[in-house]
Amino acid sequence: MNQPTHTSERMKEKVQLILSTNYFSSILMICLAPLCYFLLDIKEIIPQTFIIYGVLNIINTFFFYRHRKLIYTYLITSCIGIICAAIVTLYSGGINSPFTFVLALIVFAGYISTKNYGRFHLYLILLFILFIYFHDSLDFNFQNKVPEYSRDSLSLIGILFSVYILGGIFGKILLTNYNNLYISKREIEKKSKENEILLKEIHHRVKNNLQTISSLLNIQARNTNNDETKRILTNSHNRVLSMAIVHEMLYAREDLSRIEYKEYVTQLGKFLIESLNKEDKKIELNIAISNIKFNIETSIPLGLLISEFITNSIKHAFLNKNSGKIGINIEKVDPEFFQLTLTDNGIGYNKELLCENPNSMGFKLIANLSRQLRGSINKTTSEGNGVVYVLKFKEI
Repeated sequence: MNQPTHTSERMKEKVQLILSTNYFSSILMICLAPLCYFLLDIKEIIPQTFIIYGVLNIINTFFFYRHRKLIYTYLITSCIGIICAAIVTLYSGGINSPFTFVLALIVFAGYISTKNYGRFHLYLILLFILFIYFHDSLDFNFQNKVPEYSRDSLSLIGILFSVYILGGIFGKILLTNYNNLYISKREIEKKSKENEILLKEIHHRVKNNLQTISSLLNIQARNTNNDETKRILTNSHNRVLSMAIVHEMLYAREDLSRIEYKEYVTQLGKFLIESLNKEDKKIELNIAISNIKFNIETSIPLGLLISEFITNSIKHAFLNKNSGKIGINIEKVDPEFFQLTLTDNGIGYNKELLCENPNSMGFKLIANLSRQLRGSINKTTSEGNGVVYVLKFKEI
């Protein structure tokens, strides 16, 4: 909804600029013609050029209200202006003519319209100025039609005209545009701040809701006597809490779109070890993650996968052992893919048990999360030598 409004306002500003310039310059040129003819005694070419410019430009401006094609009006105005300014410049002193300022105004007007028009006018005017400077050596002769006693007066008129166009029309409109831009910038900053506060509040509420669900699961787990049910509820509690940590970190930081993943994995691993390590084994968590940030769409499934691995390792990898190591490494292997490596130095998976239960909840969840991350996971294990998972994935 905002884009068409801004485009419409910008078009109105362009129309106002071109029409205001056309009207003012046309009327002024028509008034300058008799002034030059009768007071400055300029009888040839220059007064006639002023009248031609004024009449043609007014006709061109009136036609705009019929066809409503601003580009046509602008191109015709530019052509008339360049040709008439070139004629007056050539016959009023060449490189010393005060109307070289008008040529600079034409370039300025081109850049106000569009960058391409401005560049075209710039190169064209530069070539024309070089032509004026070298026209004597090129055997072109343009006689100065301004009497010597009137040249200072014509210079004054040309400079006053240029300064008024630059300040009274271009400057005024540019200042208005700048003020509008400043107001728009302030409004955007205000809305951005409001959206940031709202998004923080959303993350905060999601975190609270997830923690509430996690607490309910934890209460249910403590109140049941069935070991299998307790295991399922505890695992679900940990999975929900791993998602809550993501929202908690986003709520606590300035960047609401990405989180520092090493800090997240450290916090998640510490929580899981404290809650699951019932036998107080010495479990060391080795995290090797460079300065990597992930968005929330990647952080949650990747965090669930890491949580599942740490949970399995704590529960099953260090049976009959007093200590163990769990390694988590994430690195960017190419511009598009990341690689997650999960390791433990536990007892490894029992091959027969693995074959008997390939569709367990843990294995299914890891496989599904790998697909969600648009990656493929490879697992190597042997009894007594621990487990290694390698996941190559894309950021979602």
